[in-house]
Amino acid sequence: MAKTITWEAEEYIVRDKTKWWYVGLVAVGLVLSGIAIWIQSWTFLAVVILSVVALIVYALRPPRVLKYTLNNKGLIEDTREYDFDQFKAFGILNENKHYAIVLTPRKRFSPRMTVYFPAAQGEEIVDAFGARLPMETVQLDLLDKLIKFLRI
Repeated sequence: MAKTITWEAEEYIVRDKTKWWYVGLVAVGLVLSGIAIWIQSWTFLAVVILSVVALIVYALRPPRVLKYTLNNKGLIEDTREYDFDQFKAFGILNENKHYAIVLTPRKRFSPRMTVYFPAAQGEEIVDAFGARLPMETVQLDLLDKLIKFLRI
């Protein structure tokens, strides 16, 4: 790969949440808080309250638009650099017309890295990754499926 490829994309997919999603989250939080008070587990109560607040803040925060640069050495995400050597393979995900490269790290317990890209540049980006890394079939893992189900 001789040329540099740049693009911008949101850091994650925004999933629509109705007011009932927020009502359900608060209801689950209240039930779990009630259980925590009943069994007098104050640490669990604090975790429940902080978790509900964090989820609401996260759900209301719009995703950042990140700038990506792909060159001979690796991938640059805003100011963070990732060498191709850090990854053992890549795959492609297509979720509701949102395309992403999923990079599988070499380190055993490191999470996969998901990089969204515009469909118009898809072939160029996939070819550039394919020139440096083997391609594998990727599927959503259990945590990804849970996040998608909960619309987080």
